[in-house]
Amino acid sequence: MATTITLRHVSKVFPATETSDLHKQSGMSGNLHALRDVSLTVRPGETLGVLGPSGCGKTTLLRVIAGLEIPTSGEILYDNVNLKDIPMVERGIGMVFQSYALYPHLPSVDNIGFFLRLRKREQEIPERVLEISEVMKIDLKPLLSRRPPTLSGGERQRVAIARCLARDPRVFLFDEPFSNLDAKVRASARVELRRLLQRYNVTSVYVTHDQTEAIALSHRIAILNNGQLVQIGTFQHLYETPKNVFVAGFLGSPPMNLFPGNVRGGKWIGKAFDWGPVRADISDGTSVVLGIRPEHLLPVTGGGIAATVQLVEPLYAERAQIIHARLGPHNLAIRLSQDTSIQRGETLSLAFTAERVHLFDGQTGHLIS
Repeated sequence: MATTITLRHVSKVFPATETSDLHKQSGMSGNLHALRDVSLTVRPGETLGVLGPSGCGKTTLLRVIAGLEIPTSGEILYDNVNLKDIPMVERGIGMVFQSYALYPHLPSVDNIGFFLRLRKREQEIPERVLEISEVMKIDLKPLLSRRPPTLSGGERQRVAIARCLARDPRVFLFDEPFSNLDAKVRASARVELRRLLQRYNVTSVYVTHDQTEAIALSHRIAILNNGQLVQIGTFQHLYETPKNVFVAGFLGSPPMNLFPGNVRGGKWIGKAFDWGPVRADISDGTSVVLGIRPEHLLPVTGGGIAATVQLVEPLYAERAQIIHARLGPHNLAIRLSQDTSIQRGETLSLAFTAERVHLFDGQTGHLIS
C-alpha cells in the first residue's frame, strides 16, 4: 500500500542570521518566512507537482517533507504517523536532487547499490539494476563501471534515479532533476521517469519550474507563491478555474491576458476597451481585472477590439502561432492556428465570448465567483 503524506499548517521561518546572501543583498531584512501555514495531502501512489516562481518555497517544502528541515510549526505525517517519530532509516525516502548528489569517487554501480551495501544486501544489486533498466527502457550496464565525473548530465540523472529506486522507497522526492539537461534529453527522461512512476506506484512529490514537466508527470499540481499554497488541483482545473490573478497570470504558456478596469453602469470599463454586461451583484465603482486566455481571442472581420501585431512566434510542432500584440497600453498574447496568415504591423479585430471571461476582484485578486 502506497504512503499518504499529510502536511498540517506547516510553516518554516529561517532566522535572519541563517538567511542567504541573496536574501540580504536584495535589501530584505529580518526573518525569512519560507513556508506559511501550508496544509495539503499527497494521496497514495499520486505524483504531486509543485510549481511556483523562484524563491516561493518549493525546495523548502520538499526538504520539510523529507525531514531535512524541521518545520517551525505544524506537522508532517506519513500514513498518520508524525515524521519526527519515524526513525530516519525507516522513512524510505528516495530523493533526486538538481545536482544529483552522487559520490564522485565511486563507480555508478556502487552509487546505485550504496543503500543495499549498507544493509548487507549486495546480492540484490544486479537484479535491481536489471529491473530498473527494463522499466526505464535503457541499458544501464555501460554506465556501471564509470564514475560520475565521466558521465554526461543525462547519464548522471539516470544513475541518480536508479539509486533512488534501489532504496525500496515509500516516497519519491524530486527537486528539479532535469533542469541541467538539454531539451532532447529532458523529453526522453520525462518518458523514462513516467514509466517508473507508473510501475512502482510510489507516492511522489515533484518540484519543478517547468510547466510541461509538471503536466506530463503529475496527477495534481500545487501552486506556491511567497511560501503559501495558493491552489491545488489537476492542470485542467487550475487552467480553467484559476483561484486568483496570480494563478491566472502564472499558469499557461503564454499565461492569461489580464486587464485592470472598473465596473460602471453595469459594464466593465478598461483603458483599451469595454465589456458587458457584468453581473448585477457587482456594484458600480468596483475594481475588477478581466482575464481572457490567448486561445479564446478570435479574429473577426469587424466590430471587435483592435490590436496591433508586434511579433509572430511560430510553434511549428503544434501547428500554432503566438501573436504578440499591443492593445492600447497593454501587451496582449493571442494563440491562433498556423494556417492563419498574420503579419507584423497588421491590425487585428478580436472578439471573445462571455463564457470565456474571468473576472477577478481588483483589490484582493480573488476570482469573482
